[in-house]
Amino acid sequence: MTSQPPASISCQALYDLSQQEKVDLIDVRLPTEFRQMHATVARNVPLHTLDPAAVMRERNGTADQPLYVICKSGDRSLQACEKFVAAGYTNVVNVVGGTLGWAEKGLPVERGGWAMSLDRQVRTVAGTMVLAGVVLGWTVNPYWYGLSAWVGAGLVFAGITNTCPMSSLLAKMPWNR
Repeated sequence: MTSQPPASISCQALYDLSQQEKVDLIDVRLPTEFRQMHATVARNVPLHTLDPAAVMRERNGTADQPLYVICKSGDRSLQACEKFVAAGYTNVVNVVGGTLGWAEKGLPVERGGWAMSLDRQVRTVAGTMVLAGVVLGWTVNPYWYGLSAWVGAGLVFAGITNTCPMSSLLAKMPWNR
């Protein structure tokens, strides 16, 4: 049996709705990303710590009102919606276009300080490890080339499965909380 994809709404439609009634919007990005820029009506519930039952217990509205989910561009919010649906909560709505789309439409956002995104952190760490493996393999011992191969295998795994162990680890670091 195939499940229905979660409902979706555009940034503009959600903003217009928020001007008429209270909406419950959660942003599932990392706290550092959220602090950098977020829709003014959003609250932060990071995807890596998302507990659908806990979120539903702590809702600002009633259980029969929709829960709107946003991220940077739409991928993580869709994953969060799927988590809610798998937990038995079907009244969740994915915000198409995410925070980037929200800001591009000129809708109100709160901006904070600069923060390095998780994607950039992963690329920086992976690149550093590959470079270190090559340099150490060339100058110290050829076995160090294995480090570069290990990182490459991890990136292939992440691409195929759409899960990245390195990003999961980095998301738990103190600077990303």
